[in-house]
Amino acid sequence: MQRAQVIVVKLGTSVLTGGTDKLDKAHMVELVRQCCELKKQGHQVVLVSSGAVAAGREQLIAPCGRGVIDKQMLAAIGQGQLIHIWQSLFALYGVNVGQMLLTRADVDDRERYLNARDTLTALLRYDVVPIINENDAVATTEIKVGDNDNLSALVAILANADKLLLLTDQEGLFTGDPRTDANAQLIDEVRHIDDELRQLAGGSGSSLGTGGMATKLQAADIARRAGVEVIIARGAGQNVILNCMSEQLPGTRFLKLVAPRDGRKKWLLAGPKSNGQIVIDDGAVSALQQQGASLLAKGVRGANGQFERGALIDLVTSEQQLVARGLVRFNKLEIDKIKGRHSNEIAALLDFDCGNEVIHRDDLVLF
Repeated sequence: MQRAQVIVVKLGTSVLTGGTDKLDKAHMVELVRQCCELKKQGHQVVLVSSGAVAAGREQLIAPCGRGVIDKQMLAAIGQGQLIHIWQSLFALYGVNVGQMLLTRADVDDRERYLNARDTLTALLRYDVVPIINENDAVATTEIKVGDNDNLSALVAILANADKLLLLTDQEGLFTGDPRTDANAQLIDEVRHIDDELRQLAGGSGSSLGTGGMATKLQAADIARRAGVEVIIARGAGQNVILNCMSEQLPGTRFLKLVAPRDGRKKWLLAGPKSNGQIVIDDGAVSALQQQGASLLAKGVRGANGQFERGALIDLVTSEQQLVARGLVRFNKLEIDKIKGRHSNEIAALLDFDCGNEVIHRDDLVLF
């Protein structure tokens, strides 16, 4: 018998509408059936559901534009309708649901992140299926995750999930665009995400949603670093959710990496966007990756962007390869003064003592 797992299922607008401008409730019933079957098998299920704008457009009698304000209005109208449909369908199987609306700000702030995690954990503990969407009605550019692919990766980290299923209108990741390239082949398994693979992902997919294969690749990269296996598969496929738990996996599987055990480091993976970069030398790269060391000023070659103490910073090589991410103990001007210097020189250079580490290893997560 399979070990009980936490499964996050992301359902894109194209899956929920079948490519039309209305929700396909018959297919939604089928998706609910599969989720409830997983629960019968002992698994826990979290849904990240798009479709609020589509539901709002279906409810609105007067024609509506496609600008930002229009979409926010439609989301305000449709979100209630969307959760009502999910609630009604899951009730057919005697399963309760709970709604969570999130924005990037709920993940960026450590306390709000922990509150969201605690709410999600409580819902699962009481055998409720959480149904999560971005709070599109109020989210602005500054606080939006931007697409439900990346939101689902953050939710997978919050839920400490085992699997993330990204269900879309494509069968998976291909060696080319299957819509235009007849020779494109499905990639069954991905062990390493590099620039070549990102190029294959291309741009946006359906015009109905905000995501495409590129955002799914971003989401897969985030989730797998947190120890979550990711599967991209066609949401209209027969028994697609159940088949993702079988030996004959549909779509493309992204193997998970060894995840940091510390909850704070998982937050660094899921949390704030980077405020800048610190360029480090080869010796620092080796010390971080092989020895688990903190970043010292001696290994710093330069800094990009404007940031203050406590900001989340990307550590990159001179070739701009991302090595790590962490909370910096000095601001940009201070980094410029101490870069390349020995730790015992820092206090004299800055006229104050803030410790020897530019980023302590407890505040750093490796990529």
